[in-house]
Amino acid sequence: MENFILVKVDSKYCDYLRKFDNRVPYNKDKKELRPFIGIIFAINNCEYFVPLSSPKKKHLKMHNYVDFIKIDNGVLGALNINNMIPLNKNNYKKFDLYKKDISNEEEKYYILLKKQLKWLNKNKLAIKNKSLYLYNSYINNTLDIKIKERCCNYLLLEEKCKNYNKEVVKN
Repeated sequence: MENFILVKVDSKYCDYLRKFDNRVPYNKDKKELRPFIGIIFAINNCEYFVPLSSPKKKHLKMHNYVDFIKIDNGVLGALNINNMIPLNKNNYKKFDLYKKDISNEEEKYYILLKKQLKWLNKNKLAIKNKSLYLYNSYINNTLDIKIKERCCNYLLLEEKCKNYNKEVVKN
């Protein structure tokens, strides 16, 4: 299994998906430094993006769950698997963790991202298996309703991903 890479998702693509599913997270923030970054891997012949969440005090108290994984016990943030979205190579760019000429604030953020990625790659099999389990449970309608309500509509978004990318290729 390949290592995860960090990617930045195109905000126009997310805006498009959000027209069909309001659970698609926003990637715009007041801080330009906080792009929509996460990891990608294949599920159901699609690439899926799982967004990273920066560390928050609440992560330390929360428990890992079927749709949520704490990164290094919450010290380094979390993965919100319920917010994963399908995409293809037209919808993201690899995030450069080794960019030169960055501010001190950006450098701190890049250090955090490097630590997150290292932890994620150490735990890639468990992350992939948990994501696949959530996806399959969602589409087979075997998830608890409260969890399902937190999840994006994966099958609908796969269809919309294909439609969006057909249009991108045409233009």
